[in-house]
Amino acid sequence: MTKPSRRRVIINTDAKNEADDQFAIVHGLLSPTFDIRGLIAAHFGTWRSDRSMEDSREEIDLLLDLLDLTGQVPVANGATTGIADEQTPLDSPGARLIIEESKLASAGDPLFVSFLGPLTDMASAILLDPEIVNREVIVIWIGGRGYDGLAPSWNKIEFNLSNDIHAANVVFGSGITVWQVPSDVYSKVSVSYAELDEKIGDAGPLGKYLIEQLREWNATYHSEPIESRSLGDSPAIALMLYPPSGAMRVRPAPRFGVDGWYLPGTDNPIKVCEQVDVRFLLEDMFAKIRRFARQRSTS
Repeated sequence: MTKPSRRRVIINTDAKNEADDQFAIVHGLLSPTFDIRGLIAAHFGTWRSDRSMEDSREEIDLLLDLLDLTGQVPVANGATTGIADEQTPLDSPGARLIIEESKLASAGDPLFVSFLGPLTDMASAILLDPEIVNREVIVIWIGGRGYDGLAPSWNKIEFNLSNDIHAANVVFGSGITVWQVPSDVYSKVSVSYAELDEKIGDAGPLGKYLIEQLREWNATYHSEPIESRSLGDSPAIALMLYPPSGAMRVRPAPRFGVDGWYLPGTDNPIKVCEQVDVRFLLEDMFAKIRRFARQRSTS
């Protein structure tokens, strides 16, 4: 059997939640070994917007425009809220896209579905089509606190989990293949303003936008002086590009309590990323953004 030359990928993103999804989306779209089967706009609760999914969709469309990819990549809207309980899906074009693409997956050619926000659309896909758990699908989730028992000081419940605990329990309890990147890992993918300026400050309108929206987010939502940002969603891209870039430990799938703490779950094995190769991740992303800017300037 001929090995596939590209990995089939869906990126589910709460793109306008903070300022890191944008970097992960761009990195994915600029990676030639990815066959992007779709981008799905995800909600991110109501703490900043009562139309968060729509905000994410608009940000996705903006990034596609900056990359000259408008109309060339499938985009679907996900659910506008979290699911009400662990039995009731929220049907959406995003959940249906995951289901349809999962039917095309095969041994040696899996579908990677990366979630940079809540797991709502994956849980809904499982509840709508339970057979999806038996297909060659790998779910990569940026979410949940670390397993060392320490809660992040800035948030009692890890943010992506907090936006749909029911969905996380559906996915982790389903038996589907899960790679989890918890907060103690993703929060360490930090970049400084100086690094961004040096690496992609001259990378055309795309580089300018990525830097400016990051600085703007920090200025709006941080009260203390700050000159850096964690690109916490980017490990999902690195793990799809080169799975050995993450140090993974196999654990039994937990359940999640209402406070975000881990509870005993099933014996289903999941992989938890305990470390990611940040040098590889950032340098590959910066190089691809600079290359895109050069190619665009000469075209």
